[in-house]
Amino acid sequence: MGLNKKSVNDINVKGKRVLVRCDFNVPLKDGQITDETRIRAALPTIQKLIDDGGKVILCSHLGKVKNGPNEGESLAPVAERLSEKLGRPVNFVADYNVTGEAATAAVAAMNEGDVVLLQNTRFRGKEETKNGEAFSKELADLCDVYVCDAFGSSHRAHASVAGVTDVVRAKGGECAVGYLMQKEIDFLGNAVENPVRPFVAILGGAKVADKLNVIANLLEKCDTLIIGGGMAYTFLKAKGYEIGTSLVDEEKLDYCKEMMEKAEKLGKKLLLPVDTTIASAFPNPIDAEIEVSVVDADAIPADKMGLDIGTKTAEMYAEAVKSAKTVVWNGPMGVFENPILAKGTIAVAKSLAQTDATTIIGGGDSAAAVNQLGFADKMSHISTGGGASLEFLEGKELPGVAAADDK
Repeated sequence: MGLNKKSVNDINVKGKRVLVRCDFNVPLKDGQITDETRIRAALPTIQKLIDDGGKVILCSHLGKVKNGPNEGESLAPVAERLSEKLGRPVNFVADYNVTGEAATAAVAAMNEGDVVLLQNTRFRGKEETKNGEAFSKELADLCDVYVCDAFGSSHRAHASVAGVTDVVRAKGGECAVGYLMQKEIDFLGNAVENPVRPFVAILGGAKVADKLNVIANLLEKCDTLIIGGGMAYTFLKAKGYEIGTSLVDEEKLDYCKEMMEKAEKLGKKLLLPVDTTIASAFPNPIDAEIEVSVVDADAIPADKMGLDIGTKTAEMYAEAVKSAKTVVWNGPMGVFENPILAKGTIAVAKSLAQTDATTIIGGGDSAAAVNQLGFADKMSHISTGGGASLEFLEGKELPGVAAADDK
């Protein structure tokens, strides 16, 4: 996996038109932004390009545009917030075509240090299909240099992520990554490809199926692999344990046996829960009060389900993290949205907060859990991409990373 990419520090943008693919996929309620984390994350790259005298053209998707363009998924609120943050006007081009005459005219009128934001790229329709070729060319026509700073979209070979780079390069332009992308490559990429050891990987979440390749790849790379969350019960069943009504991937039992054998063969530690927090049913609503008890992992009653790791397991996992130098964590240990079933996830988060290791949280639910539980500032790095960070941990090449120029 080529990780030595040109960054915004390696390019000269003075007087040039710079197209920056950002991740402004922010949550909106009644047209108001409810969490501006992704906007804040993009600011260092944008500010650097402004300071260097670039003409900065920003683009991003927002939401899952299903039924064609609509004002509810317009990037107008993002332009407004960006203007406040940057302390300068951001010229929003509301054109649903994204790269039409209005965009061309706005870019032609730019001076050094000006900022333009294009409309939601998904309004153009399917970026990853044949439609994408024309869109890639039109995006490239607007710029001289391309910068990808949208790690959360970097696993998709879309026009605004990867397609545009071929056209920019063909006309002699450069393609680089922004500071946010660089940070993801440095932390996630190096953790997997070149970790400081001992390297401990912690995987949770609901299903084994979602993490098949991650488990296999990380077993090759790490020294200890810790399994928690709903997927642990498929491993426990594969060991021959009674798991009651706990979540199980019946089709993945043989795979779990293979992984346990693989760990043994490679001399790696594969840690599974030794006790578990059980209840009669899944909480409904998810944060409802619920009666629980803790039993050994091989003693789950037939009419009960496991919903979190138990206290002995939490201690064992915390102990495993203590001596680590690198820790990657993806997926909660239980139903963390419920305060009663968040104890395992809190215990793991605490152990990461107290270690001297480089701690990397691999996006998605684990990032949400760490933020929600108040441990975010204690982690070395929290990934901004759920699906992208998972594919990175699988050892896959991400189109958005691969498309940038090598140094």
